[in-house]
Amino acid sequence: MQNIHDDAVHQNDDEHALQSYFKSGISPDDVAQVFHLKRAQPMLQAFTALFHGGFNGVLLRLLVLRELASDVQTPSLTRADINTRLGYLEPDSLETVLSRLRTNGLLVWDATQSVYRITPTARNVLAAIESLLQVNEQEDQAEMSYMLTQVAGAQAVGGVSVEQLHHLLGRLIELTEEFSDAIASGSEFQLRAAQQKWHTACDWVEKGSEIIHAITNDSRADSATHKAAQAIGRAQSALLNMQGMFSRALNQIERQRVHLGQSGLSTTDIKTWLLKQDDLAALATDAMSHPMTPLFITPSEMIDVAESELLATRVSAVLGSLPVGEDAPEIEKDDQDALLELDTWLSVLTATDASDKPASLQDVLLPASFAIASYRASLLPLLGDANESALQGATADLARLPLIFSSKDKMQKVKDEHVAAISVATLTAALPAALPVTTPTAGKKTKVVEKIDGGEQAADESDKQAHE
Repeated sequence: MQNIHDDAVHQNDDEHALQSYFKSGISPDDVAQVFHLKRAQPMLQAFTALFHGGFNGVLLRLLVLRELASDVQTPSLTRADINTRLGYLEPDSLETVLSRLRTNGLLVWDATQSVYRITPTARNVLAAIESLLQVNEQEDQAEMSYMLTQVAGAQAVGGVSVEQLHHLLGRLIELTEEFSDAIASGSEFQLRAAQQKWHTACDWVEKGSEIIHAITNDSRADSATHKAAQAIGRAQSALLNMQGMFSRALNQIERQRVHLGQSGLSTTDIKTWLLKQDDLAALATDAMSHPMTPLFITPSEMIDVAESELLATRVSAVLGSLPVGEDAPEIEKDDQDALLELDTWLSVLTATDASDKPASLQDVLLPASFAIASYRASLLPLLGDANESALQGATADLARLPLIFSSKDKMQKVKDEHVAAISVATLTAALPAALPVTTPTAGKKTKVVEKIDGGEQAADESDKQAHE
C-alpha cells in the first residue's frame, strides 16, 4: 500500500509541475495533443531513459541495448552471456546501464530462470532508431525518405495516421519554398545545388505517388486522411512544376555569362576553380613584390583637391581651349579574326546535311584548336533563336539555319591533338514549324569540349553577346 501511495503522490506532483507551464485557468487535459502524448507515456519514458544526459552516456546505453538485442537466436541472456558479449566495458559502468534499462522497462529480469529479456518496447525503439540511422547513411538530400517510409509502412498495415501525412506535407512545402528562394537569389551555384536536391526530391515523389493514390482510394480512410493525401498530391504537383522555373533561371544566367576572350573559360569556371582551392591566401604568395601602403586623406585635403579641379575646369571653359586631338583607335582588326572564323564555320554548317541522319557534334567542331572549338561551341545555342534570326549579320544567318542542336549531360573521348573530350550532341534537320522555337537544352550547363593539356574545362554554352 505504501508503494501505491508513493506512486500516486509522485504522479500528483508531476501534474502540478505540468500545470506550471500553462496559463492560469487552462488545464493541460483540455489540450488534445497533451492527451495523445500522455497516452504514449511508456514509450516516451523509454526514449527518455536512453537519451537523457550527455552524448557519451546516450551512446553507451544504445551500445549496450543494441548488443543485447542483436542476438536473435536466444530470447534470453544470462549475466554471464552479457559479461562475455560486453567484456570491453567496465563492470561498474555496465551495471549502471543495465540498472537504468531495467528501471525504465527496456530490459526485464526473470528471477525464476535468472535471465534478462529484451522487452517489445525496446525493440520498437531500436527499430525506429535504426531507420533514422539508415536514412542518415543514405545521405538523402531531400530528407524525405524516412517520412515516406513511415507512411508506406503504415499504409501497408492499414494504420496510416493524419499526423504522418501532415509531416510529409510539411516537408514538401518546405522544399518548395527552399527552391523558390534559390531561384529568386539569382546565384548559379545556389541554383545548381537546389536543382540537384530537386532531382532527389522528385525521385521520392515518384515513389510516393503510388502510396498517396492508394490512400485516396482506400474506403477505410476517414475524411481527414483523404484531405491530407490530396494536399500532398497538390504539393507534389507544385514541386514537379518547378522544373520550368529552374530552366528559365539557368538560361537567363547562361545568357548573361561573361567569357574571357576566346579561351572558352567563363567567370563561372574561375569561381568553381577558386572554390576548390584549400587556401586562397596562398595564391597571392610572391604575387606582390612591395607591400601596399595605405593612403589617408582628411576632409580638408579632399575639399582643396576638389576646388582646384573645379577652378581648372572653369579656366579651361573661359579660355575656350579644346583638348588635343588624338587618332581614333583602330578596332576593326580586333574582331577580324573572329568574324573570319565565323564566316568559315557558317559555310561548313550550311553545307551540313542532317536530313537523313543527325550530324555528330564532333564532325562540325573538329578538327580545330581548342580556342576555335570553344568559340564554335559557344555559338551553337543561337541555332533557331527567334530574336537573333530577326536581326542582320553573320550570327543572324546562323540562327536561321534549319538545324536543331541537342546535347546530353555526358562527355565522350575523341582522338584530337587539342581536344580530349567532347559532349555527346547532334545536329538534326528542323521542320519548318519548329525553326522559330528551337532552344538549347533547358536547365543544363553543357560542357562541350575539354582541353587536353591541364584538364581545364571550357566552352560552356553561353550568350551571343560575348562573341559578336
